[in-house]
Amino acid sequence: DLANDALEDVGEVDLVFDVIGGDIGKRSARLIRSGGRLVSVVGPAEVWPDGGVAIDFVVESDSARLWELARRVRDGRLRTNIGTVAPLEDAVAALNPPVRRTGKTIIRVRP
Repeated sequence: DLANDALEDVGEVDLVFDVIGGDIGKRSARLIRSGGRLVSVVGPAEVWPDGGVAIDFVVESDSARLWELARRVRDGRLRTNIGTVAPLEDAVAALNPPVRRTGKTIIRVRP
C-alpha cells in the first residue's frame, strides 16, 4: 500500500516483478540486492539493479490467435502437460523435486 507505506521500508529484495513502471519501477529497482533480478513487463528497465540482472518483455495480445488457441484446446489438438500443481507456500519444494518429474509445475497463487 504505497499510499500509507514507503516502498523503501521493504529493504533489500531478491526479485522485483515490475508491472507498473515509471517512478515506482525505478524505486523498486534500487531495492534489489546484488545478484537479484528485475523482471519488467512494461518495457526496458530505466534503472538497472546494482549488481543484478534486468529482464524485460512486453506481451501483446492478439484476439485472433487467442481464439485459435482456444479452438485447438477445445478440439483436443492442443494439450497441456501439467505435472504438479502446488500452492504458493510450497513453491520452493515443488520447483525442486527430489526426483525428476514429467510435466510443467504450476504454482497456484490464490486458493
